[in-house]
Amino acid sequence: MSQKAKTITVLNEEIRITKEDYISLTDIAKHKSDDSSAVIGNWMRNRNTIEFLGVWETLFNPDFKPLEFEGFKKQAGLNAFTLSPQKWLSTTKAIGLQAKAGRYGGTYAHKDIALKFASWISVEFELYLIKEFQRLKQQEHEQLGWDVKRQLTKINYRIHTDAVKENLIPSELTQQQISLVYASEADLLNMALFGKTAKQWRDENPGKSGNVRDYVNVAQLVCLANLETLNAHFIQQALVQQERLRLLNNTAIQQMRLLTEDGSIKKLQGGKA
Repeated sequence: MSQKAKTITVLNEEIRITKEDYISLTDIAKHKSDDSSAVIGNWMRNRNTIEFLGVWETLFNPDFKPLEFEGFKKQAGLNAFTLSPQKWLSTTKAIGLQAKAGRYGGTYAHKDIALKFASWISVEFELYLIKEFQRLKQQEHEQLGWDVKRQLTKINYRIHTDAVKENLIPSELTQQQISLVYASEADLLNMALFGKTAKQWRDENPGKSGNVRDYVNVAQLVCLANLETLNAHFIQQALVQQERLRLLNNTAIQQMRLLTEDGSIKKLQGGKA
């Protein structure tokens, strides 16, 4: 794989999962035996397994080769019949399994197929795998929500800095002076919402990396995004900085009260009000 897979722990077994949500059958098989390849091979020579794989591919893979699948199904159950993931993939053009080489290699399967394999290994293992996989997806969902809000702040900040450039920065200023103007406007928002500049926050938190905006809660993040857009509007109206700070601070107080008192912030986080 191009990058390290995500992992979950199921009954003391580390189970790798790709970014496409393909789960490692090699890791699941270790719950039954150290010889993962043999375990997977025994599962794949089973007629019920081949029928399940074939139906799944028929539903989700337009390039699947049904005639080759029928050939495997007829042989299933015979003492001499064997089937490896690689042979299944190359013969039928299946997509439900993946055979990967390298450090993070092994046999991976779409979550539907991986859960079927886990149930063959152990019903208990299957249930714990479902639980841990769902927990991982919930964490990713929550992180996605946070990332979207963080990106919203960045987009609004771009709008804000463009307004600074167009309305506050004469062309004759040096780059150093321009940077100071940007810093001043960023601290205007910091003062309005947090009551301190970026430097004051860093001085008060010497052990923390980043800046004050990296440690805000969701309510503050939403409010900050609104303040950035509002400040850009004030700049275009040619309001002086002192007046903008007063208006932004009043807005921050009102919005934070609303977000924290009426349950809006719980709704933003996907919880119950």
